[in-house]
Amino acid sequence: MNRLYITLVSLAVLTACTDKKTTETAAVEAPKGGMMNKMETIGIEKTNPVVPLQLPAELRADQRTEIVAKINSYVTDLRVDIGDFVKKGQVLMVLEAPEIQAQVSNAQAKWKAQEALYIATKATYDRTLKANETQGAIAPDYLEQITAKMLADKAQLAATASAYEEVKNINQYLVIKAPFDGMVTDRQVDKGAYVGPMNHQPLLIVEDINKLRLNLAIAEAHTPYIKVGDTVSFQVKTIPQEVFTAVVTRKSGSLDLKLRTEQIQADIDNKKQVLKPNMIADATLKLQRHEPSFFVPKTALVESNLGLYVIEVREGVAYHIKVAKGRVMPMLVEVFGDLEAGTQILKMATEEIMHEQKIK
Repeated sequence: MNRLYITLVSLAVLTACTDKKTTETAAVEAPKGGMMNKMETIGIEKTNPVVPLQLPAELRADQRTEIVAKINSYVTDLRVDIGDFVKKGQVLMVLEAPEIQAQVSNAQAKWKAQEALYIATKATYDRTLKANETQGAIAPDYLEQITAKMLADKAQLAATASAYEEVKNINQYLVIKAPFDGMVTDRQVDKGAYVGPMNHQPLLIVEDINKLRLNLAIAEAHTPYIKVGDTVSFQVKTIPQEVFTAVVTRKSGSLDLKLRTEQIQADIDNKKQVLKPNMIADATLKLQRHEPSFFVPKTALVESNLGLYVIEVREGVAYHIKVAKGRVMPMLVEVFGDLEAGTQILKMATEEIMHEQKIK
């Protein structure tokens, strides 16, 4: 019995020692197999991938007009409300300004009176010219006076006619019509309201919602990749399950002075009216060059007080090659500099590695 107990204890101790040795061996050998080579180099080659660029964007109506009153007046007839579709030239609102209508009548009366006066003066002038055909019948001074009177009345007639047309045109502003086909999206007045050019709010807002514009602001570094005709895909939060597409139709051609961005617009057919103006969208553009370029891993790029550079390894010596950054992908960065295809660079570059330092 004692022998059996001693034997069992010895086997347990031996097994424990063996397991411990195996565990320690695995712990020592595991790092050796998975150890990363910090001096690993890679050869660079030119590629031309399509790099997606995600940007916030805004949907706007293709046409949007805030209608205001040009003259002080009262709203006497309001024929539309928000949500109403209107046609170009349709009467939206009628205003009334009694003093303007009185001015129109007054100007018309002055024009007619001056017209009658000119007709009489012109008739006298014509008779005087006829009589002057008989030598000595009309004194030269009288002929000059009647000619001057006729020309003055003619000029006065033109002035009164112009004044009448001006007031009459102002009177036409009392009838407000739709500038284009669209929808009334806002109304700020009611019947009887006093309106005028000093009011801060528009009377009505009309928008063309059948056609929308997707507005994007492209950073200066990305503007060379975007051209008219490119396709933009976007999503809106209200319909997250659907991806919409639009075509770039215009570029501003200039950068914003504050943001250093270029405005890009893409037209959207919205006849089904699924989308609405002023929605915020998440847009995706595809950036691609006409010619291939170099892409390196992000870990190969060093950004320090010495500048931006990659580390070339040539015959066991490290050399700093200054580069400029281009497009950015999740794992790669486009770089421009004094690089050639096949150049060996450090995959894990750090600023601790000095220029012309020998490395293993």
